[in-house]
Amino acid sequence: MRGRNLFILGIAIFIGLIAVYIANSYFSGVQEREERRADELRMARIVVATQDLAFGTAITDTNTRLVNWPATSVPAGAYTSVQEAVAGGRVALRPITVGEPILASKVSGADGRATLASNLPEDMRAVAIPVNRVAGVGGFVRPGDVVDVMLTRQIPGDGASNEDKMTTVVLENVLVLATDQVADEKNTQPTVSQTATLQTDLFGAQKLALAREVGTFTLALRNVANQEVGSTETVVTSDLGGSGYRVYGNRNRGGANAGGGSTQPVINITPAMLGGSAQAQRSAAVSRPRGPTMSVIRGTDSTSYEVER
Repeated sequence: MRGRNLFILGIAIFIGLIAVYIANSYFSGVQEREERRADELRMARIVVATQDLAFGTAITDTNTRLVNWPATSVPAGAYTSVQEAVAGGRVALRPITVGEPILASKVSGADGRATLASNLPEDMRAVAIPVNRVAGVGGFVRPGDVVDVMLTRQIPGDGASNEDKMTTVVLENVLVLATDQVADEKNTQPTVSQTATLQTDLFGAQKLALAREVGTFTLALRNVANQEVGSTETVVTSDLGGSGYRVYGNRNRGGANAGGGSTQPVINITPAMLGGSAQAQRSAAVSRPRGPTMSVIRGTDSTSYEVER
């Protein structure tokens, strides 16, 4: 009986040793295959983010780690060690997502300052313009959006009155860097701002500086996928309609001013109000005056002339 038990124990030990040998062989083979695959792919080790990093977030060893990366596609400016990435107290200059490589172009220098100037391309400028609830599209203009900048001012020239205004597009397809002092692109909640900081070239910065002194700004939010520019035109007061016909009459018929020749505009009448044909209305819409107009009344007929400046 005792010999039988020893025999069974020996068989169990032998089977266990075989199982251990097979397991070691399997895992050793997996490791060798991974090493061969890494050698074939020529993997490199670079630093990536382990969590979402917003503008100004400090780069530390708790929110970064080393991962394998194909050596043939390592991004320019990638860090190969965590110590190098966090040296000097670097901070994020642009939003960085989980798993994204930490690049030198997306973090500050060794001084650790998250400055807007560090985030600007070499040939671009950052210019702040005043906005309000209306000019800022109700607070929906946020960092990272693209806008057109429109300027409303008085029409120049001796023949223009204070009511004669014009609106022109100063800049098109302009990137918004910040609103007030917020530069976080992930903050998409609408907020009424007093200033908007825009990215433009030197000539565009000069145009904005001059336009700020002669009129008021309005921002038009546009789709970031729409890159079309140069298809705008100047809009003047007469484009708003109602300047084609004028009816004049006495202030008070039969009163103190009757027959005195004192007249005032009563109402602006459009071709549609007079019941004109659709073709006449379209003709009136096409031939819109671009400057001040003068109405000449001959009896019951009224004719408008565009005043040359």
